[in-house]
Amino acid sequence: MRLPRLIRSTPFRLTLLFLALFAAAASAFLGYIYIATAGEVNRRADADITREMESLEAAYRVGGVNALNQTIVERATGERPFLYLLLDKDGKRISGSIEESPIDDFTGPGPTWETFKLTETDIDGAEVKRAARGVQERLSGGEALFVGADVQESEGYVMKIVRALRGAGALVIILGLAGGVLISRNVSRSMQGLVDVVNAVRAGDLHARARVRGTRDEYDELAEGLNDMLDRIERLMGGLRHAGDAIAHDLRSPLTRLRARMEVALIDAENGKGDPVAALETALLDADGVLKTFNAVLAIARLQAAGEAPNQSVFDASELASDMAELYEAGCEDKGLDFKAEIVPALGVRGNREFIAQALANILDNAIKYTPEGGAVMLRARRTSSSELEFSVTDTGPGVPEADRARVVQRFVRLENSRSEPGAGLGLSLVQAVAVSHGGRLELAEGPGEYGGFGPGLRVALVLPRVE
Repeated sequence: MRLPRLIRSTPFRLTLLFLALFAAAASAFLGYIYIATAGEVNRRADADITREMESLEAAYRVGGVNALNQTIVERATGERPFLYLLLDKDGKRISGSIEESPIDDFTGPGPTWETFKLTETDIDGAEVKRAARGVQERLSGGEALFVGADVQESEGYVMKIVRALRGAGALVIILGLAGGVLISRNVSRSMQGLVDVVNAVRAGDLHARARVRGTRDEYDELAEGLNDMLDRIERLMGGLRHAGDAIAHDLRSPLTRLRARMEVALIDAENGKGDPVAALETALLDADGVLKTFNAVLAIARLQAAGEAPNQSVFDASELASDMAELYEAGCEDKGLDFKAEIVPALGVRGNREFIAQALANILDNAIKYTPEGGAVMLRARRTSSSELEFSVTDTGPGVPEADRARVVQRFVRLENSRSEPGAGLGLSLVQAVAVSHGGRLELAEGPGEYGGFGPGLRVALVLPRVE
């Protein structure tokens, strides 16, 4: 038979475990209280009986058995709460408040203690047994003296304490169970909200989110963590859908151009016109351009969907800048450009080295591509503050008007002065995605101004967080 869900919940089971531990501890505590209280009652009764015995022995030493007998008679008929019995050498009763000694095997002469039941008659004539305790000693003349006391009231007091503790323990257990049920219901209600969100997401609803109650407890932390995870999953899924749509849209035009050129080449080949080898070379270049566009769009979509670059590690940005300077210096010389590099050593940065290298390569490619022969390109890697560094490339090309700088980082945006150059308009878009995914930014600014009769130039800076 399946137990109710509330009883099967972890909080309720923990409550039962806590109550079991509490009951065990309470039982041990109750046993200790009983033993300690009962022991204290017996010690007090023994002390009172011992003092009374010493008082009677003193009377015996002063006046002998007659004086002791008289003292016992007086005290037995008085208000003293003791039991007395004086026996002669043969064990016969001389006087006292009880008829016979409760100690059967008395050998003397030392004190012999005994706990026994005292039989009395109540006002209704019924026999009542009460708890009593006493001691018997042999006197110097051979007589035996017994002194006892009724301890029924003291034991009754101990039992009242025990019953009170039992009742308190039972009340605590009942309240603990009630509290466990209440806590279990609250926890189950909170967990059910999270389970409902998980089930909704499993069913395909990526907009479902857990409710944050604002109590800042563990459930709020779990709900916030789950919501952050779902936000990231939604961004990833949206990025993948967007990447697919973008690739399908952005590759349509180059694929259409490729097909048209191949169709023209085929018609020319059928009519004996044109050069088939040149047509194949052109088609190969177009295919390379399509693949390059595909890879760039996919990389941008991956970075935008993930929110941060994958596989990040700490590396020296100065070494990366030096490698890029060495790689692109030859290209600048081939085009007749003056290339310089200013690199500050030991620049620590945390990121994906391949993505940052690709972004820096895109910036340098653009600078070399759009700077006319005779111009200049400057690469810098330096600290800009205590927490940031920058890779910057400054050229003397036509530059980008300030009104177009926010638009030029968008995908497939190409300005009029760059229409004659090959490209798809994805270079700065990838740089922008790399900057954002590393917690940095992309800055576009005016270049060095008129340089040798060329344009105002452009300064492109990739600013990233610096690490020691």
